[in-house]
Formats: sequence, C-alpha cells, structure tokens
Amino acid sequence: MDASYVVPGFDAAGIAAGIKKSGAPDFALIASRVPCRAAATFTQNAFPAAPVVYDKRLLALNPNGIHGVVINSGCANACTGVEGDANARRMAEAVEMALGAHDHSILVMSTGVIGVQLPMDKVAAAAPQAADQLRPDGWPAAAQAIMTTDTRPKLATRRTTIDGHEVRLTGIAKGAGMIHPDMATMLSAIVTDAAVAQPILQQALTAAIARSFNRISIDGDTSTNDTVLLLANGLAGNAEISGPGPALDAFQAALTGICAELAQAIVRDGEGVTKFVTIRIHGAASDEEAHRAANTVATSPLVKTAFFGSDANWGRILAAVGRAGIQVDPARCSLYVAGGPSARERMSELQLVSKGMPLAYAEADAAARFAQPEIDVRVDLGLGTGEATVWTCDLSHEYVSINGDYRS
Repeated sequence: MDASYVVPGFDAAGIAAGIKKSGAPDFALIASRVPCRAAATFTQNAFPAAPVVYDKRLLALNPNGIHGVVINSGCANACTGVEGDANARRMAEAVEMALGAHDHSILVMSTGVIGVQLPMDKVAAAAPQAADQLRPDGWPAAAQAIMTTDTRPKLATRRTTIDGHEVRLTGIAKGAGMIHPDMATMLSAIVTDAAVAQPILQQALTAAIARSFNRISIDGDTSTNDTVLLLANGLAGNAEISGPGPALDAFQAALTGICAELAQAIVRDGEGVTKFVTIRIHGAASDEEAHRAANTVATSPLVKTAFFGSDANWGRILAAVGRAGIQVDPARCSLYVAGGPSARERMSELQLVSKGMPLAYAEADAAARFAQPEIDVRVDLGLGTGEATVWTCDLSHEYVSINGDYRS
C-alpha cells in the first residue's frame, strides 16, 4: 500500500460508472469512518448547479456530521431544473445507503457537460461498487475519476505537528478550463485528521482559498459547479483548535500550502497550456487594488496570446494594468520579466520599463524570457505597499480546439 496520501480514518475510491461515453473512470467516493466537521466554499455564478444548492442546504443543516462526498464527472447536473435537484439528493442517498451512513451525511459534487440529466440508473449501480472499492490509499483512483479535460490527476498532501501530534492533509482537485477566481474556481476535496472546531475550519478554508484558488485564472470563466470542500475527522488526537494561536497557525500554513499546490497544478494542466505565468503586482495603493490589477493582466487575451507567441509585447501588460480601475501614476510604474525552464531554474530578471519610461534592452533577451515555460512578470506601481500574486497561463490554438470539440 502506498501510504503517501493516507489520512487516518479516511478512505477513497474511483470507478467507471458509465457516465462518460469514453468509459473512463467517472465516479469518485471519499468517506470517513467517523463523522466530520465540514467547511466549504461555492461558486458565485448565478446559475449554481444542483449539487451546489444541495450541499449548501445540507451544510446549513449538518456541518458537524458529514461522512463523505461523492463526485461524478462527465455530467455537471447544472441547469437541469427540479429533476436535477432531485437527482443530486438521490445520488447522496444512494451513497448513504451503500455506506450504511445516516441521512444527510453525504455531500455531492458533479462536473462535466451543462444541461444534461444524470443517468441515475448508472449512479445507483455505482454507489455500492464504489463503496466496496474504498481504500485508505485510494486517492489516485479518486483523483482520476473526477477528471474531465484534465490530462493528469491532481493530488497533494501535507503533514504538520500540532500539540505534539502528527496531523495529515490530503487533497484532490480537477479543473483545466472554465477556471477563474470567484470563490472556489473548480472542484477540490481536502481531508484532514486534525481536530478543528467547525467555525474555525470554515475560517481557515476561506483564508487559504483567498491565497490559492482565488489567485488562478485560465480562461476567465467561472463554472456553475465550483466547490472546495474540507473535511476534518479529528482522529489526530490534538486538542481541538478553537481559536487563534500556534495550533491554528500550523494548521493554516499546511492548509494554505496544499491549496496553493493544487491551484497551481490546475493552471499547469490548463487546456492547451504551454506556459505557466506568475503575475506579481507590487507598490499598489492596497492589496485589493493589486489583486484587481493582477487579475486584469492574467485574463487579458492579448497578454495571454503574447505569452503563447513568445512576443515581448510589454505594452499589452501595462495597458491591462491601466484599465483595471485602480490608482495608477504612469510616471511611477516599472515593469520586469523573468523566465526559465522551471520554478527553480530562472533567467535573471530583466527590467523593461523604469518609472514609465521604456529602457534600452536587447529584444532577444526579452523574447528569450517570454519563450520560457515558466514566466514571471512583475509590475511595481510605486504608490504604496499593496501587493498580490496571480497564477495564469498562455492562450493557445489548442485551447480553442479543445473547447470547440468539447461535446463531440
């Protein structure tokens, strides 16, 4: 057994239920042997999918007695009306029955094509099959089963020490397109054996997401199904974390770290992505304004296509900052770019603009940095102490091909 992702008290599984036409794995189950405290964040899209509506209601009713989550891929169960709402509930009930869990203890996630009803006969048959496949080391199978246009499964794990007890966290995520920060931005399920009071668990997740999943963008689209779920079963044996202090600090650092790793994995596996880009804004009037500027750069099609073409057209970057609706003094603005084959191997930072004035530089030096698979762009606005970082990617011909053929 590969113990890399094992978290005491949790089991996972992934199987092929026949929801996808391809026959690929499409039904994942994560279950705890004891009730969990749960925290979650959801899409802000005005067309929330049926599982989002169901989970919100369930967590309002029972945030301290959750036994797990079932996730299907291949069908989003979004824009499916009252039948879709009923199917989300029936999906949860099928798993509750298969596990012998009490009512209202299983959450639901779905991802895939919008506007199509779930094949409930296949869901009903898959629930007991997945329950039979649950294993402590079943995380890779579960991560594979939630993929849609992803090219590889996304898993991460962390360990920390709280009150002398080892605490473990493991998470899976999916997402390659329709990714843009607006609460959760994709699907992710994270589990931990830490003992954490439910309000503190929610607080910690919200803080972690603000510095991870809400800092990524692939195509500027926010899904109908975005959900990040955190389950804590308390089996680590630490004293329950109920407020600020070293215990919460240690847990927060581990949680933010695992969220950031999963978020970056989503960008690196984005549809048609050839380059991973970090946008850093410094010297803004506030962190909020810095974040707004970084997001505007990260979602600009002109900027993203310049990255794809290895075109050092830095004017597009400053133009994006200028339309972000924030305080800008062009005479104080400076721009830098770096790049390399990986995060650890970087070419030196090259300054392109100093206090609003373009600098003399060799075009080949700038183009060489834009041609790297890892690119760093830094803009210093020279106004204050606000700063933000957003992770994004280039926009390629392949992205158009993937999404033009998505339903075929």
